[in-house]
Amino acid sequence: MLNLFGVFPHKEDHLTKPNFFIIGAPKCGTTSLATWLAQHPNVYMSPVKEPNFFSADLGKHKLTWQEYEMLFEGVTEQHQAIGEASTSYLFSKVAVPKIESTIEEARYIVMVRNPIDMAYAFHEEQLVLGNEHIRDFAKAWALSEERAQGREVTRWCREPRRLDYKSVCRLGEQLQRLFTIVPRERVLVLVLDDIRENPRREYLRVLRFLGLVDDGRMAFPVYNSAKERRLPGLQRAILITGEASVMVKQWLGIPKVKGTGLLTRISRMDIRRRPRPPMPPELRAELAAYFREDVALLSRLLERDFSEWLKI
Repeated sequence: MLNLFGVFPHKEDHLTKPNFFIIGAPKCGTTSLATWLAQHPNVYMSPVKEPNFFSADLGKHKLTWQEYEMLFEGVTEQHQAIGEASTSYLFSKVAVPKIESTIEEARYIVMVRNPIDMAYAFHEEQLVLGNEHIRDFAKAWALSEERAQGREVTRWCREPRRLDYKSVCRLGEQLQRLFTIVPRERVLVLVLDDIRENPRREYLRVLRFLGLVDDGRMAFPVYNSAKERRLPGLQRAILITGEASVMVKQWLGIPKVKGTGLLTRISRMDIRRRPRPPMPPELRAELAAYFREDVALLSRLLERDFSEWLKI
């Protein structure tokens, strides 16, 4: 069977590095898609979602190349499509150029949604992760420019620019930048509205894009939906312990990708699912006005009218 590069894989040269990337955007269904794909017999997904290896301009505690390669040690001859999902790559200005200079003919899956809803959901996620400390979304939104400069954050914030909600959610601008770097035939754009309407149809589009056969999947559960912390203070303790663990591993020469996963399990136990409260109409109108030009740009790039997103 043809693999992603259009050649038959040989026993001695099966791929050991990723050949496709789910690069964002956050809160657009990337976790669900990555999970569905990981269960396909011919797909290998990095066991760590969001390794963020190539987005060197964002975050800290980056993996070394050797540690990154360890994420793909489980690749076998049956894996034709080898992927990872890091939603920072679409927002990052260096990630895709680095991928292009490192991996030949990589393919990219981009997922988009109404940026108003995306910003609201992304703020909630940053609270859960402990990156954000302002619970009022309106206040956090108003501080976007300050966050872009590294101000108005706590020491627990791993990357202040991720709290620049205005920039993070300008999907038209980010997709336009991607298209100046990567030929469109190597990019598949999915719209969350379409996935919700007909997940199997969109899943089959992904399989065709990756050169894979249909595995017959009919169930499409949603992952990483709206949530909150039961014990908000617990996440800070987890972050402190996590940072200490990284430093100890570095001192002992232990790869950062090697671990028990205990902190992750504790963190997940502290999360409860709940419906996301509606955004106040006046705030929604403010975001609609802000995103109007960018949504128009996205509409032109994808030759599809998304103006409905901006209706209050």
